[in-house]
Order: sequence, then structure tokens, then C-alpha cells
Amino acid sequence: MRRDFTHELGGTLIEVMLAVALTAVTALGLIATQLWIVQHANATAARERAVFVADSLVEAMRAPSANGLDATQWQSRVAAILPKGEASVGGEGSGAASARVTWAAPRETGASGEIIDMPESCGGVTVPSGTSCTAIAFVK
Repeated sequence: MRRDFTHELGGTLIEVMLAVALTAVTALGLIATQLWIVQHANATAARERAVFVADSLVEAMRAPSANGLDATQWQSRVAAILPKGEASVGGEGSGAASARVTWAAPRETGASGEIIDMPESCGGVTVPSGTSCTAIAFVK
């Protein structure tokens, strides 16, 4: 028994084209997800390095020989570890102080253009847009 398939020509080609289009859209979605993960992993790594630097700064300030602490030494260390990194210690006279580390961090914008990750207040100091900050309070 022989069938006549002349009226079904091209049906398989459309199915293949739809499968390729679906695969391409899925691959693009996976690539976008991977790029998002890498971007946020880099931001998290920078924040982790900043917290380690702030903690080291606190430990150096609490050490008995902290009166000879060289601020330029910390500035050069922070600048080498973080992009446009700066370290500072504030409020030393009142007994309580805070070690603050700031660095340049690109901000993400949403679909409508608003900033998703707004700059936070960092130890009582407002940081400008495009800058991230971490602060650790301590008592000497």
C-alpha cells in the first residue's frame, strides 16, 4: 500500500525551524543568566575584600601600637585591592569609631532606567551614586 505525501511537503521543515528557534532563545537566556551570575559574583567578591580590609583596619587601630598607624599605607593597600578604593577611620575622639572602606562599583539599572542598587548610608556618611561602601564600628 502506497501513500501520497505530496500535500504534506514542508511540514517537517517548519517543525525543525521552530525547534531551532526555541533552542536559540533558550541558549540566549542561559547566556544572559550566566553573565548576570558573573557580574553579581564579582560584586560580592569586591564587597568581601572590602570587609576584610575594614576588619584589618579595625584590628590595626585596636592594637597597642596603633598611634604610629600610617594612613598612606592603608590607602595604597585598599587602592591595590579595590577599584578606586579608599579607607578611612572616623569618630576616634568619642571612644567609638568606625572603619569605612569605599570603592567604585557599577550600578545596575532596571528596564525603566531606575537604579536598582541604591547607594546606602555608610556609617552616617551618604555615599555618592556609583560607589559602594562598608563600615565596621569598633571601640578602641
